[in-house]
Amino acid sequence: MSSTRIARRSLLAAALAAPHLATPALAQGRPVTLVVPFPPGGSTDLMGRLLAERMAPLLGQPVQVENRPGAATAVGAEYVARATPDGATLLVNSGTTLTLNPLLMRSLPYRPEDFAPVSLLSILPFAFVLQNRLPKTIPEFVALAKAQPGRLNYGTNGPSSFNNIAAVLVAEQLGIRMQDVTYRGDAQQLNDFLAGTLDVLVVGGASAIGTHRNGQGRIIGWTGDRRMPGFPEIPTFAETQPEAVAQTYFGLVAPARTPAAAIARLAAAAGEALKEPGFRDRLLAEGQFVIGSGPEDCAAFMQKEAARWAPVLRRMNLQIE
Repeated sequence: MSSTRIARRSLLAAALAAPHLATPALAQGRPVTLVVPFPPGGSTDLMGRLLAERMAPLLGQPVQVENRPGAATAVGAEYVARATPDGATLLVNSGTTLTLNPLLMRSLPYRPEDFAPVSLLSILPFAFVLQNRLPKTIPEFVALAKAQPGRLNYGTNGPSSFNNIAAVLVAEQLGIRMQDVTYRGDAQQLNDFLAGTLDVLVVGGASAIGTHRNGQGRIIGWTGDRRMPGFPEIPTFAETQPEAVAQTYFGLVAPARTPAAAIARLAAAAGEALKEPGFRDRLLAEGQFVIGSGPEDCAAFMQKEAARWAPVLRRMNLQIE
């Protein structure tokens, strides 16, 4: 084992164990609330619940999940941004919350600066799931789409949703055009796909993997920058066009001005929780790459994502709300 890894583990252990790092809120045993800005049942909710279950014994106090959906995650995000910065209220955020929304929404009730990064938890690429009657490889799919521009349709949760932006970016890079069909959620898209009226699903996580494994459709490519360990035979679109990368992420953030000691303690607990084999295996099965970085790396990643997507969204000429 490298000295760097040993040092990192020592720092994590110290952050979890040292009494002087506990803020009063943590020391008094108050519950830590992980706010999920989506309804129960989705990938973000699953991340929050798995994380809460494993962080609780590490922190020595209850950790609970509170769902506050609405306004493209803005309801939950605003709630956390205005919470007391004592380490007791955190947001399980996705790329929508702190990457896309600030670029697309003028009247957003929060700013990225209202949050203190705690940990980058995982990265989630999207999958293109095609009907079994359609081509089985990326080159064949591109050839069909170019031969019949706009004939193939795909589902989206709205113009500014991450799955639509991912689909548009990948299509642009591949030189093809598809027709989008707007839905209110992945479940409605999946129903139409299973009924055969939707040609392509652009989704992440369990929706893509379950459909593929059940033989109800076929994943022909991932929008990430590397292949999925559980599906080494399925390529990424980046292998065809290097810029065809579109992936979201899950992170943990606290209100700005949360004490550094509380941030360190919470980041250490999240990092240790993500090392648990059962947790890692579950996230991999959900199509996620487990990260578990600290505050500095989390901040750097989110800044890089914002810088990368800003020109892409301008080029797409999406309507700013």
